[in-house]
Amino acid sequence: MVDPLRRTKILATLGPATDRPGVTEALIAAGVNVVRLNFSHGTAAAHARRVAEVRNAAKRLGREVGVLGDLQGPKIRIETFAEGKVQLRAGQPFILDCGEHPAPGDAGRVGCSYRGLPADVAPGDTLLLDDGLIALEVERIDEDRIHCRVLTDGTLSDRKGLNRLGGGLSLGALTDKDRADIRTAAELGVDFLAVSFCRSAEDLDEARRLAMEAGSQAAIVAKIERAEAIANLGEIIQAADAVMVARGDLGVEIGDAELPGLQKKIIREALAGNRVVITATQMLQSMVNSPIPTRAEVLDVANAVIDGTDAVMLSEETAAGQHPVRAVEAMVRICRGAERQFDHDTDFEAARRDLTRADEAISMAAMFLTEHIHVRAIVALTESGGTARHLSRFRSKTPIFGMSRHPEARRRMALMRDVYPIDFDSRGLAPRMAAREAVRHLFGLGLLAAGDRVIITSGDHMEQHGSTNTLRLLKVGENGAAEGLGEL
Repeated sequence: MVDPLRRTKILATLGPATDRPGVTEALIAAGVNVVRLNFSHGTAAAHARRVAEVRNAAKRLGREVGVLGDLQGPKIRIETFAEGKVQLRAGQPFILDCGEHPAPGDAGRVGCSYRGLPADVAPGDTLLLDDGLIALEVERIDEDRIHCRVLTDGTLSDRKGLNRLGGGLSLGALTDKDRADIRTAAELGVDFLAVSFCRSAEDLDEARRLAMEAGSQAAIVAKIERAEAIANLGEIIQAADAVMVARGDLGVEIGDAELPGLQKKIIREALAGNRVVITATQMLQSMVNSPIPTRAEVLDVANAVIDGTDAVMLSEETAAGQHPVRAVEAMVRICRGAERQFDHDTDFEAARRDLTRADEAISMAAMFLTEHIHVRAIVALTESGGTARHLSRFRSKTPIFGMSRHPEARRRMALMRDVYPIDFDSRGLAPRMAAREAVRHLFGLGLLAAGDRVIITSGDHMEQHGSTNTLRLLKVGENGAAEGLGEL
């Protein structure tokens, strides 16, 4: 049964810590709505085992749990050191060797995985290693070697990431590994496919095309983690089904001071563009080792919830942390606490006036009603989950029950704030009868009670995608029978 008390959804990354017996099921029982497969790590066989466990555990618990496949993307990394790590001092010279077969590194040099880096940088540029912990200033380029000066003391170890402050690197969003992983993701039946380091709508269009060619209808998630993505944010939002505020690499490229404002901007523009939005990276990072979060982390998660994010994500906390289930439980508590402080009235004067779809217009009408009359819930009878998404963009306090016969649609709705997916088959029922049976079904689940008023959205043709064109106001009678109050 769904839990109508929590509106914000939770993603949890799977990894070695969740492979222990019973942990995956415990995560789902604690409140995980979508799990993340990180294709930067692990084998196809390992991912397949994890997906099977998620599907089985979700079935045992009666939950709708989505699966997100996260492509590695063109992550630039340094190569390895002869001794595994080195100590760097500010002021010392250091060389990035972008040649074909660099020797193991030492305190004066290390190889780099991106052969085109010398063409993308210039003297005076700042290169950031290990999420910005080590900074280098480019002094000169000598063919495939970049001569730098170390700006910050620190320890540098094998395979750490590399970014250019301000972005501007020319490598594309999809690598050969990503293309292979898209085929794997299709075989696994993932519900969401995240494109890392996307720069433009074209990157997302290519990923969608490759996924469809592989037989996947996964929703495409744009990870905003490049400076170029901020410049092209509008077109990226329109090309994606969802966006992720990937604060790690984004913060490195644009600088930490710019990150809070950009997070709010991305959330705001994603909602305005009718897209789902996820906030991610280091949300409860201390819980990798600690059984409780810091107060700063609590405030970070709560602020994302108050800003209106659909979902918050756990990465290393669940994939490799010592307390994966406790991390989810903490996230649930924080989300609920923040939601109690969230008081939002929809400004219909500022709402769009250029609606061209009937389902969008019906969604706006439904939300207008909820602002002016008391209703217990909105019930969206939906094939694809599209109407539930339109409804959820308004951020009303009224729960939305997205009822569909399609498992894929229900798992997509698992990522939408305020939406609670319910298995319901309306085939063979006229729209009016389907609405009444939906109310009876929710009454039987204990989600509606006698006397409740509900709004039902549906279409004249119940089995067609995008056909929602009707709004009904019903009252729940004794034994779950529905009484008609009005129809639009």
